[in-house]
Amino acid sequence: MVDSISRYAGLGASYDRTRPSPPPELVAVLRQWARNDAPAVVDLGAGTGLSTSLWAGAAARVVAIEPSPEMRAVAAEKLARLPDAWAFTVAEGTAEATGQPDESADVVTASQAMHWFDVPRALPEAGRLLRTGGVFAAYDCDWPPTVDWEVDAAFRAFLSQRGEYEQAAGLRPRYADPGQHLSRMRDSGVFRAVTELCVHSREQGDAQRLMDVVRSMSSTVAVLGAGASEDEIGLTKLGEVAADRLAKPKSWWWTYRVRLGVK
Repeated sequence: MVDSISRYAGLGASYDRTRPSPPPELVAVLRQWARNDAPAVVDLGAGTGLSTSLWAGAAARVVAIEPSPEMRAVAAEKLARLPDAWAFTVAEGTAEATGQPDESADVVTASQAMHWFDVPRALPEAGRLLRTGGVFAAYDCDWPPTVDWEVDAAFRAFLSQRGEYEQAAGLRPRYADPGQHLSRMRDSGVFRAVTELCVHSREQGDAQRLMDVVRSMSSTVAVLGAGASEDEIGLTKLGEVAADRLAKPKSWWWTYRVRLGVK
C-alpha cells in the first residue's frame, strides 16, 4: 500500500487551510438515514478534522480516527475550539484497525480517505463498528471544482498528465479510483443497502488558493518528489492560467459524491 502518512508529511497546516470542507447538508442526510438525530459518529482517516468538525452540535459523540500524528495534532486543536468540544475525541488508529468497541457507532464516515484504505479489511471494520441500521458514508469531491472554463480545462489537463506519471512510476494507491467505491461497498457483503447521491457546496478562492490546493494533493507531492518537473505534469501551465483568470477570488462550486451503505 502507498503510505498516506509519509505522503502528507509536512502538509497538515496547508491541507487544513486550503482544502474544501464537506457540505454541511451531509449531516442532515446521515442523521436521516441513520434514523438518529444525535448519532455516535466515527470518522475514519479524519485528517485535520475538516469532516469531523461538521458534527459540531449534531452528534452525541464523535471519534476522529487518524494515523498521522501531524494531522491528529491539527485536528485536535481545531476540535478543541468547538462549543461542544467535550463530545469530540481524536484517536490514533487506521480504518482497518480503529481500536473502537463493537457496535459503538450509528454513523461511520470516510471523507477523501477511502482510496487510502485496504478496502477488504476496512469495510468489515466499519461494519463491526456500526450498530444494526447504522450508516457508512464514503464521500469525495470531484476535481476540479467548477470555477472558470479555462481554469477547469487546465486543471483537468494537469490531473491527466500527473496521473500518467503517477501510474507509470507505480505511485498510485491500490484503490485510487473513487468511482469504484460504490461497487466495492456492494461487493463487500457488509451492507444490506447501498446507494449514491451528490451534494454541493460553494466557497471562494483565487489563484493562490488554487495552487495551494494542488500542491497539497498527495499525488502532486509524490510525482514531484519522484523527479517529475512542473512543466511535464502541467503544473506550470495551470499556474499561468490561474494567475490570469483568478487574479481575484471567484466562487468555487464543489460536487461531492456520497456513497451510503446501511448495515
